[in-house]
Amino acid sequence: MGRRTAWWRAGAWCGRGTAVRVVAVAALLGTTAGLAGAPARAADAPGAYAFDEYARSVTGATSTADAEPLEPGTTYRSSLPTTGRLHYRLELDVTSNAYVSVTAVPPPGATVSAGDGVKVSLQDADSHSCSVDTAGIGVGRSAHPVTALVERNASRSGTVCKGAGTYYVLVERVRRGVTSSVDEWDMEIAPVSEPKLEQVGDTSAPEDWDSASPTPPTGEPESREGGAGFDTATSLGQGVWRDDIRPGQTLFYEVPLDWGLQLYATAELGSVSGDAGFVPSALNLSLYNPVRGQVDDDGVGYDGSQRSAALRPLPPVAYANRYAAPDHVSGMRFAGSYYLVVHLVTQMAEDFGDGPFDLTLRVRTANTVEAGPAYAGQSEPRGIFQVTAAQDRESAQAGGASTDASAGGDALMRVLAVGGIGGGTVVLVVLGVWTGLGRRRGRPGARAAL
Repeated sequence: MGRRTAWWRAGAWCGRGTAVRVVAVAALLGTTAGLAGAPARAADAPGAYAFDEYARSVTGATSTADAEPLEPGTTYRSSLPTTGRLHYRLELDVTSNAYVSVTAVPPPGATVSAGDGVKVSLQDADSHSCSVDTAGIGVGRSAHPVTALVERNASRSGTVCKGAGTYYVLVERVRRGVTSSVDEWDMEIAPVSEPKLEQVGDTSAPEDWDSASPTPPTGEPESREGGAGFDTATSLGQGVWRDDIRPGQTLFYEVPLDWGLQLYATAELGSVSGDAGFVPSALNLSLYNPVRGQVDDDGVGYDGSQRSAALRPLPPVAYANRYAAPDHVSGMRFAGSYYLVVHLVTQMAEDFGDGPFDLTLRVRTANTVEAGPAYAGQSEPRGIFQVTAAQDRESAQAGGASTDASAGGDALMRVLAVGGIGGGTVVLVVLGVWTGLGRRRGRPGARAAL
């Protein structure tokens, strides 16, 4: 994935995958149900991105005068044309930091060049630039989601981008190749606000931290199916994890990190038998922080023998990391959900077939949890900079235990399928449990409330 030029949602009666489970219950009862399926998992449609199912539709305007508003804490879905600049409006207070991530999604299989991507700018009402970022496809020349992040730092020095008022998010397509696809790209836009601190602390980045890479975890890997987007990322804790990946596919995994913790991660592509070819930049591993800012990435070529991509040593999560210049340090500025994103380029199919290929993730966390900074208000979405007890339980699970509420529902379904259903009351109880889980997982700040 190419980088770098500069520096949830309304509730619904059911959660992800509930409709599929209801159909399964109906099948056990010998009935039929005309219900819509859940969003496709990554493995069902290689290259497809799973948008936040509760994202609001918003249309980018060609002029700031017509720009539609974005609200921090709400996820939006929009589209990006081949040419032209789109405008969105953001109302900010005087003290909060603001972050806006834009994930641009080329159609699966689209023809792209290394320099294709998306450019995002945040400006105040006088066209002063607060932040600019460009995310590109990269040397693998494989269509995949790319994410750019812009920010308004309320405490920055100078006079621009500091006051309360109207700001504008500008999004435009970057096209570098003459044969690049002219199709529209879909977009997921996620604005976030971070309140000021109750007391200003150290304003210099930590200088001393363990930058040595530890031995990656070993042992028998446990199976985990990666998600197809940030919103459907599969929770991982420390351990060795196994998945399948196909050419053109992008998999998302969520790793909760509290204040003071340090993350190490590698992604390994297994060996294959047969005639050897070579695909440059075949496998890419990226890390994104809770506001979807890219922290680090690594890519490796593939010749049929096992290969691994690894994140560089990262500092412990600390508020003061934001005062450092390098992305891999400044990006580790929040507690919350970090995202490991793995992409396998489409060219792999030409040299090694359609797969799937064996993917192994090795995740290690170090240090002990520390007290975080005291914020003077609520973030939007609520709880985005927290790690909850529920997330701690998920990340600490080992063996065959499930890692999220929906997986728990799948386990329960298997029990019902084997043992049978004694009556309609059981079905109602099961559906009630799934409904509650869906409500809990589908509203803003749900994780913080667990």
